Amino acid sequence: MEDDLVAPYWHLDRPDPASRRTLRRLPALTAPVLRLIWDSGRRPALVILALQLAAGAATASGLLATASVLDDLLAEGAAPERLAAAVPGLALVAAIVALRAAAEAAVELARARLEPALRRAAEERLFAAALGVRLADFDDVDFYDGLHRARDRGLFHLDRAVANTIDLLGAACGVTAAAAGLAVLHPLLVPLLVLSVIPEGWAVLRAARHGYGGMREMVTLNRRVDMLADLATEREPAAEVRACQAQPYVLDEYRQVANVLQKTETRVGLSMARVRAAGRAAGGLAMAGVLAVLGLMLHSGWIALAAAGTAVIAVRVAATALKQLAQAANQLFEQFMYVADYHDFLADAHARRAPSGGTAAPRSPERLTLHGVGFTYPGSSHPALHDIDLTIHAGQTIALVGENGSGKTTLARLLAGLYHPSTGALRWDGLDTSDLDPASLADRVVLVPQHPLRWPHDARTNVRMGRHDRPDPHDHALRESAALAAADDVVAELPNGWRTLLSKQFRGGHELSAGQWQRLAVARGLFRDGPLLIWDEPTAPLDAKAEYAVYETLRKIAGERTVVLITHRLTSVRHADRIVLLHRGRVAEQGTHEELLALHGRYAELYALQTGKTASR
Repeated sequence: MEDDLVAPYWHLDRPDPASRRTLRRLPALTAPVLRLIWDSGRRPALVILALQLAAGAATASGLLATASVLDDLLAEGAAPERLAAAVPGLALVAAIVALRAAAEAAVELARARLEPALRRAAEERLFAAALGVRLADFDDVDFYDGLHRARDRGLFHLDRAVANTIDLLGAACGVTAAAAGLAVLHPLLVPLLVLSVIPEGWAVLRAARHGYGGMREMVTLNRRVDMLADLATEREPAAEVRACQAQPYVLDEYRQVANVLQKTETRVGLSMARVRAAGRAAGGLAMAGVLAVLGLMLHSGWIALAAAGTAVIAVRVAATALKQLAQAANQLFEQFMYVADYHDFLADAHARRAPSGGTAAPRSPERLTLHGVGFTYPGSSHPALHDIDLTIHAGQTIALVGENGSGKTTLARLLAGLYHPSTGALRWDGLDTSDLDPASLADRVVLVPQHPLRWPHDARTNVRMGRHDRPDPHDHALRESAALAAADDVVAELPNGWRTLLSKQFRGGHELSAGQWQRLAVARGLFRDGPLLIWDEPTAPLDAKAEYAVYETLRKIAGERTVVLITHRLTSVRHADRIVLLHRGRVAEQGTHEELLALHGRYAELYALQTGKTASR
């Protein structure tokens, strides 16, 4: 079972090139992060920079002031005289310490303004990029995985990367200040301090590569754990899980996936811990060497006792700052690997962005023509539709029927402009839809999908979402659409009417049945009110009364609009102007109900199975 859960062998056995590329890409990755900071929080970012520099300057000044104090305290003379001479220096050191504390507090205040603004800007860019691509891109596995890496990991680590950049800046200022103090005391101390950083720097980069490589191994495992977590903890699947007595199965599946995930996490964690331990041990030895050299310099008379004491303080300050610097750099390097996923997705989404502009779609097309239309989903080698030839005239009601998987929904999405043909052409009044402005094309289409979206808003918003910018100050169109869809009864039963929140995920929310949701979806489609209506199994979850009301509405609007109806219930399409039967992605039969029964073909066979009636009867 475990073999089915781990990544393919061709991914595990070779070094991950992404982590190697990330080091080379660090400058390129840093630039857009800095631009995002500049665009979303320029003022607090500048304040933080100024305060960090001020804190660093305070550290350097404090070290030099400490050296002066030690000179006074270690000078010849009586103790009271030496202490009196050191009082001004001590007061200066105290003032510098207070100044640095105030600067650090002010940095936290500025961070409280910067980080939420940055988070909001990063989310907005991601959501805008995701909303700007075509529907077909969501069927592309690489795009979809990249989107979820950017959303689930990239956004979080981008937020943390900014925080660690601020920490890194502060630590760097501290190291620089300590180095400056050491340089004043004796220039030889500075290169020794730099050499002490190299072991931990190596460990930082190495451990980060191990961590990112492990993440890429575990991304599929984590997704499966999330799916099983939903089955175990979410309200919607709870009833069926219990009805099927599937609780032991779900728990067993979790244990198998979690076992592999635990082993992978342990292996990656141990490898990172070993690298970090080696780096810290080597760094400790290097720091001991710095202190030993300082002792030799004091013994040889190269440095005064007061300066040596200050140097010890400076080394300890530098060591603390270096530790903070190493931690921030370690986390920042890891986070930039995830930030790379965020920026890669934005670039990919930008390249895939649906084009804008073009010829405006006809307001009320007189004729829709499909000639040799085929469609293949991204990543698939088998076309979902083959050589579709079909003409739909304005005011007609066209029914698409066929068995599951015959291509009905795919064809409906092509007609709606959500997909573009892989082969052949779809034309509105002779205009190829690929040359039409996508926004104007979408504006002419009403789509009621088989599984409508359940917006977590109130009932009014759920219907108005069909055309949210439609003027309807007194809700006349809203109420008329609800009445035509038999959704007014649903709203009348809600505790707060149109203002009732339709989501049990929030306090005070109300739950609807599948049929009630479908009625609201039909009302949403009617409220949208376009010349081309596409109804994909609109009455599947409805009771007989509601289904009758919906089909009565369809008959009322027939002739005013072009209707494409998809359904498995052949008794519901008897009055359609033309019935198109699809089989394995091809048009197998088409004609009126009577004409298709007279053919004694596949339609007649399906009709007989559903009704028990044959064409002769």
